[in-house]
Amino acid sequence: MSEGENLKWRKLDNSAKIFPLSAGRKYSTVFRISAVLKEKINQKILEKAVNIALEKYDSFKVKMKYGFFWYYLEENNKEPIIEEEKDYPCKYIEPSKNNDYLFKVTYFDTKINIDIFHVLTDGGSGVVFFREIIYTYLELLHPTVFNANERLTRKIDYNTEDSYLKNYMKNSKGNSSSKKAYILKGKKMRLGAISAIHEIIDMNDLKKECEKYDATVTQYLTAVLIYSIYEANYKKAKSKKPIKVCIPVNLKKYFPSKTMSNFFSYITLEANMKGLIEKSKNNKKEIKENLNSIDNNCKLINYNFNLFDSIVEFVKNDFKEKLTEEEIIKTMSANVRLGTNIFIKVIPLELKKALVRLSYLEIRKYTTITFSNIGRIGIIGKYKDYIEEFLMLIAPEPVEKIKCSGCTFENKMSFTFTSILNDNNIEKTFYEFLKCRGIKVKIESNGVLDDIS
Repeated sequence: MSEGENLKWRKLDNSAKIFPLSAGRKYSTVFRISAVLKEKINQKILEKAVNIALEKYDSFKVKMKYGFFWYYLEENNKEPIIEEEKDYPCKYIEPSKNNDYLFKVTYFDTKINIDIFHVLTDGGSGVVFFREIIYTYLELLHPTVFNANERLTRKIDYNTEDSYLKNYMKNSKGNSSSKKAYILKGKKMRLGAISAIHEIIDMNDLKKECEKYDATVTQYLTAVLIYSIYEANYKKAKSKKPIKVCIPVNLKKYFPSKTMSNFFSYITLEANMKGLIEKSKNNKKEIKENLNSIDNNCKLINYNFNLFDSIVEFVKNDFKEKLTEEEIIKTMSANVRLGTNIFIKVIPLELKKALVRLSYLEIRKYTTITFSNIGRIGIIGKYKDYIEEFLMLIAPEPVEKIKCSGCTFENKMSFTFTSILNDNNIEKTFYEFLKCRGIKVKIESNGVLDDIS
C-alpha cells in the first residue's frame, strides 16, 4: 500500500464527508454486494477469510471518530462480527453494535453479503475488497483445489488518497439543473422494511436488443426504467415534473487513481415526458417484432413502443452530452468546492449535522431514482466454478423510494430494485417489458412483496 501504510488515522475523502452528517435509520447510505455460491456457507471459515482479507486491505480496518469540524477514520483493532443474515438489506450500520466497523458481513444458506457504509468506499472498490473475501474463503474451504500462493504473488497496489482533491479544477463552473424532479407516488412500507427484487437477465438476449438501438446496456436499461416509471407511476399522477435519473460514474475511468476511498461522480438525466410523448406521436416508424421470440402471455398492444423509442434516443443523446471529461469535471469540481469551502469547514460538526439534516429532504427532491451499474465482476480461473451469481443493492430513502443497481457475472446481469413502496408496479412493468422484447428474465426476491413473475 503506497499511502496510508501503518497510518493510525486519516481524513474522510470529499464525498465521504457528507454521508455521516445525514446517515441514520431513514438515510442509511449503505450499499450491499452479495455472492451466491453453489454450496452452503461455513461461518467459521468465512470469519477467517474476512480477517485475512482485512490484513491485506487495511483501509477497511477502521472506525469512525468524532472531530470538532469533521468526522475522521481511525485504526480499529477489534474483531469484525460475522453472523447469519436476519434483517433487511442495506440497513444503517450501528457502529456500537458492530465492533465499530463500517461494514458488515453476513451469510444465509449459500449467500455471502457485505453491507458497506458509503463513508468507507464506493461500489467499485467495495467489489475489490469483497472479491478478496470470496477468493480467500474458497481457498480455505477447498485447499486441494486452490493454491492461494499462486494468486497472492500478484502485488496488491492501492492507496487511500483523496483523488477528488488531486483532480478537481477550482475554476470549473457547475452544471446542475434547478428543476425539481417527479417523486414516486405510493404508500410506503413501515419504517425499516425494504423490498429487494432481483431481475436476473440473460446477457446474450439483452445485448441483441441493445444492438437494435445502438445503445449500451446501461443506456437501454435506463430507458426501460424511465418507461416503466412513466407507465406504472407517473401517468396516473399527471405530473409535469421531469423524471430525473441519477447515474453514478466511476471516475477511475477518467482519471488515473488507485485509491480505495470514494472516487465517483454522477450524471443526471432529465426526461421531460410531455416533450417525449409529443415526439413519439410524430414517430411513424413501423414496429416489427419477431413474435416467436416473445413470451406468448405478453400483450404487445399495452406497450407504446414509439414512446420507448423516443426515450432511448433521449437517453443516448443525454449520455453523449454528459459523459464527457469536461462535463464530468464540472460536476465533480462543484462538489469538491462545497467540501473545501472555508465557511463550511469552520462550522462545528454538531452545527453541520443539523444544517445538513434540515436541507437533506429538499436536496433529494431533485432526483426521482438512482440507477448504479457497477458492470462486470470478473472472477479468475476455477473460482468462478463455485459461484452462481453476484447481486448489488442500494438503500432506498424516504424521497427516493426506489433505487436500482446492476452487476454482471458471466452471462447473467442482476438488475435489482430496492424499495420502500408498498407495491411493485414499477418492478413488474420493467420485467414484463423485457419479456415482451424476447429477453429471458428470472425473478428472485426477499419475499417482502408479492411475486411479479
